Amino acid sequence: MHANCPSCNLRYEKEPGNFYGAMYVSYGFSVGIFLVTAFILYHFFSDPTLSVYLITISLVALVLFPFNFRYSRVIFLYLIWKS
Repeated sequence: MHANCPSCNLRYEKEPGNFYGAMYVSYGFSVGIFLVTAFILYHFFSDPTLSVYLITISLVALVLFPFNFRYSRVIFLYLIWKS
């Protein structure tokens, strides 16, 4: 990520440990990814075995990791930003 926002020049890292709260947002994204993937597997692939669930959910979470990392920080910034 950039050190400062290109459009508003907001410094992303305000103090050490500022983005610990983004971990909670990331956790919410991860739970959502897990639930949606499990729902799709259950309803569209007629309830496969546990190993298929574990492999598929792990792969989807790994592929969506960049999205999860970046947008959890962005959403956390929107939650704490005071204009």
